[in-house]
Amino acid sequence: MIQRYFEDGLKVAYFKPIETGVVAHSGDASDILKLLHKLYGDNLTIEDISGYRFALPSAPIVANRQNIDIDISWLLHKTDKLLDRHDIVIVEGAGGLKTPIKHDIFMIDIIKYFQDYFDSFEAVLVAPSYLGCISDTLLSLDCLQSYDIDHRWLVNLYQDKEQFAKITKPFYDKYFGTISYLQDI
Repeated sequence: MIQRYFEDGLKVAYFKPIETGVVAHSGDASDILKLLHKLYGDNLTIEDISGYRFALPSAPIVANRQNIDIDISWLLHKTDKLLDRHDIVIVEGAGGLKTPIKHDIFMIDIIKYFQDYFDSFEAVLVAPSYLGCISDTLLSLDCLQSYDIDHRWLVNLYQDKEQFAKITKPFYDKYFGTISYLQDI
């Protein structure tokens, strides 16, 4: 998916609204920042591509021990600023769709805010390939549909590949017909 953007000559940025498990440095965001510097020589900082960072590797509602008010409009503004300098911004969630951010806001709510705010927003569910992923995937797809979020989904064949082919893929083939894989995009 990302490679297609590069091949089309588009300048791609990355944004991680909330990241947990950050102690010495932001794991996901730092790795992507290094890649963006290498690709574009951008002077982006970790603060440009990461919203809230918490040390405890847990759901944001638990990791946010200082009770910082997570401001969704600020996250949208930060993404807008990235779009001023880039053609596309890939926004990566944290945890699953029902990961609690606040007592009344979950990761799926943030996705909905982004979809409502940005005209060309596309949600992509990256489903796992390990045993038990059928239920997780179906529940996530139902959740996206119940929130009226335009989306597509694909499987990340990173774990239990052989088991996936025997245990999960037959059901997916029958239920969905066509399956897309992250590794093919």
